[in-house]
Amino acid sequence: MIALLTAVIPSPAADAAHDAAHATAARFRQGAYAVPCPECHVPAGVLCLARRNVHAARRNAYRKNPETTGLVPLLVARAR
Repeated sequence: MIALLTAVIPSPAADAAHDAAHATAARFRQGAYAVPCPECHVPAGVLCLARRNVHAARRNAYRKNPETTGLVPLLVARAR
């Protein structure tokens, strides 16, 4: 029963985790955040202006030409 309630009534911890996941992806330019948003015109690595959402146009732009960057190359690049 509690599992059903948590699915229906979101908790503040779940909201914070969701926001943190989007912020982390944007900070490291992962996924759709690797390309600029053609809808709200924000550069790559910046959250979309729509709170807690990635515009469909941005996802489509990323899917057309996905960039594969891993965490290790990012860390190695910072050490140089």
